[in-house]
Amino acid sequence: MKYNRFLLFGLLLLFGYGGCQSDSRIKVIKMGHAQVTAHPVHNAMVFLAKKLEEKSKGRIRVKVYPNQQLGTERELLELLQIGSLGMTKVSAASLEAFSPEISVLGLPFLFRDDDHISKVLNGEIGTELLLSSEKFWLRGLCFYDAGKRSFYSKAKPIETPADLTGLKVRVQESKMAINMIRSMGGSPTPVAYGELYTALQQGIVDAAENNLPSFYNSRHYEVCKYLSIDEHTAIPDVVLVSTVVWDQLSPEEQQWMQEAADESAIYQSELWKASVEESMREVQKAGVQISYPSKEPFQTQVQSVYELVTKENPQLGQLIQRIQNTK
Repeated sequence: MKYNRFLLFGLLLLFGYGGCQSDSRIKVIKMGHAQVTAHPVHNAMVFLAKKLEEKSKGRIRVKVYPNQQLGTERELLELLQIGSLGMTKVSAASLEAFSPEISVLGLPFLFRDDDHISKVLNGEIGTELLLSSEKFWLRGLCFYDAGKRSFYSKAKPIETPADLTGLKVRVQESKMAINMIRSMGGSPTPVAYGELYTALQQGIVDAAENNLPSFYNSRHYEVCKYLSIDEHTAIPDVVLVSTVVWDQLSPEEQQWMQEAADESAIYQSELWKASVEESMREVQKAGVQISYPSKEPFQTQVQSVYELVTKENPQLGQLIQRIQNTK
């Protein structure tokens, strides 16, 4: 991984893709992400770029590189740390190695409903989590809605935890996700998102879990004809800026960037809702069999994950209590 990181860093510098380039008039910030251009997250980042250019009267421009052009989520985070990339969007799960506190968002069935999610992420706890990775040169600007994650599979629907037994289930590079799948009886298999379609095709994994727009936009429904909507996690995305780049901005420029990010989060939420509806229609048209299994057996099965987290890190246990007590 380190070899790839520094090879890519060299290429970025060679071709002028530094985190923030500027002359006396214009600053250009590079922003990379892993999603396709049809995804609402990409459109929200384009919106962010437009708003920041407007607020700065053209003095700050953001150039967006989608579809893993500049690397996987892990590689993008590493590039942010050394300042050769300015901004990115990653799943909160990808931040676990850089911010242990944010790993709490990967706990299964952590939130009661959408209102609970909003109050946590848009409140004091959310602000703390966004800034929790600053010591690793990563500053969170806002959360993007990434919906709720459910299982999809090739050979059979996943109706109970027992249906995961013997299945290789693709997960993100996240300890929390790995422990969750193990607690349900499956075999967690980390695979980069951009390689998942082929991994499903070739049988490297038997199933995966993600939100509905990603299932549709990635075309995973062409391989997996069973979608089981159990909504086991609601892991948000995080828009980040390298502190190397952030510290080069004046207080006024920092304010413009934060405002543009906040406005893009509102816009992204609207896009997300429309995308969920469209994705559901399209995968149904494609012949995907959709089921809504009872959540209770899954909730019971994952209690061991909560016990493990609390035992290993009592501070996370306290954070879980704060989240659960948020009304």
